Amino acid sequence: MSVPLGKQVFFTGVVASGGCALLYYLIQKTFSRASYYQLALEHLHSHPEALEALGTPLNVHYLRLTDKYNFVDIADAKLKIPVSGPKSEGYLYVTSSRDAPFKRWNLQEVFLELKDGQQIPLFKPSGENSNELKKE
Repeated sequence: MSVPLGKQVFFTGVVASGGCALLYYLIQKTFSRASYYQLALEHLHSHPEALEALGTPLNVHYLRLTDKYNFVDIADAKLKIPVSGPKSEGYLYVTSSRDAPFKRWNLQEVFLELKDGQQIPLFKPSGENSNELKKE
């Protein structure tokens, strides 16, 4: 039994779209489980000035995977995490690095930039090994 070409094209499109959506979801989950991502969010949730500026409850949105600021390789990570609250919205900028593959991640800087341009520093290391992160 042959299937008409129109149905084949339709079902191929549905399967391809579903595969892309699944891949997008899995990439987002991988980022959200990273130690530098989690620790940056902990800094945000424990910073009174940032909470006051955004309002509670906070919403953390998916990363924009096409944003050129977002970059992760074996030794460095830079993320721009969209966040919002009832009062405002903005981006949580995270910079992290590690000395060698499979070593602990070290946060370099975390700051919140609100949509009005205000920047709120959340983390800047004060000394060597002041904030090591566990391996992923």
